Amino acid sequence: MEIIRRFLKTDKQSFFLLGPRGTGKTTFLKNAFPEALTVDLLLPETYRTFVARPERLRELIDAHRDHKIIVLDEVQKAPQLLEVVHSLLEEKRGIQFILTGSSARKLKKTGIDLLSGRALMKRMHPFIAGELGPRFHLHDALQKGLIPVVLDSEDPYSSLHAYVDLYIREDVQMEGLTRNIGGFSRFLEAVSFSHGTILNVSNISRECQVERKVVEGYITILEDLLLSFRIPVFTKRAKRTVSSHPKFYLFDAGIYNSLRPSGPLDRPVEKAGAALEGLIAQHLRAWIDYRHQDCRLFFWRTSSGTEIDFILYGTKVFSAIEVKHSSSVQSRDLRPLKTFGQDYPEAKRILVYQGREKLLRDGILIIPCEEFLKSLE
Repeated sequence: MEIIRRFLKTDKQSFFLLGPRGTGKTTFLKNAFPEALTVDLLLPETYRTFVARPERLRELIDAHRDHKIIVLDEVQKAPQLLEVVHSLLEEKRGIQFILTGSSARKLKKTGIDLLSGRALMKRMHPFIAGELGPRFHLHDALQKGLIPVVLDSEDPYSSLHAYVDLYIREDVQMEGLTRNIGGFSRFLEAVSFSHGTILNVSNISRECQVERKVVEGYITILEDLLLSFRIPVFTKRAKRTVSSHPKFYLFDAGIYNSLRPSGPLDRPVEKAGAALEGLIAQHLRAWIDYRHQDCRLFFWRTSSGTEIDFILYGTKVFSAIEVKHSSSVQSRDLRPLKTFGQDYPEAKRILVYQGREKLLRDGILIIPCEEFLKSLE
């Protein structure tokens, strides 16, 4: 695949760049910082060398004083290097460190706190529609997802299955996060049914025949590996009783499709609807991280069951977004947005659907899904 310009902005200050495996962190940095000195900890020999002697990083940098940008790729594999990085930053040598990682587990305990205030936090997501431009096709995105390493493959569907086996299960095994890989594999299939819904840990536990506490640990593993996320309930100035439990999403629509099984008893529209909602969720998260970091993503659900899929709330943004997997809009589809508008008249209200026409009805913008996604620049 040709190099596609990403919307992530770089910085002159040192920063962490976190993102799931295969989302293009290394490719992005090679193009953004071609002059950087790179330490690739995915290479076995490099990994062994720096784990055995972390201080070798200082020796390497001393030998390359003409390099002022240092990239440590997959730094979570050798978190002890962060103490050396901290020491070098304290010496104010004018060096910029860029620290990539696909797991926040070890970094949460050491690196992020250690370098607090000295390194910014940035995130890399799968492609979004605005980055792909004319290459973006909604149907393909819903089926194959938008992970660069998958889209760059000659057989994306096989690559999706390989991604689950090589990255997800392999990373879990390598980091010693669980010994019961069979139970974790059953959990992955069971949790896929929770994509776009409020998590019911007890139901997942029954489905995969794993104890509840273990399931809770598995969910944490997915979040630490940046493979899933939760969206909290919007409660600001609430005039109604609202839900207190967050919604769960896998990080990419293609991964969701790969993990969730289909059979004669499954309704295709349910799987397709969840995939569409998840695709929009991953776009909104990327849009926030790339351009609107003062904004946060929520959903809204009252105790009576009225729900809005997404709420964007920030200094200059307040939008309620409802997603419908249908090509037409009925009056009942607008009711949740009308209810939200009664409580929050300041909010811009948007309904995203699979139709072709852009409409304005009762103060609600009705917009085709592909047009909406491409507008997130």
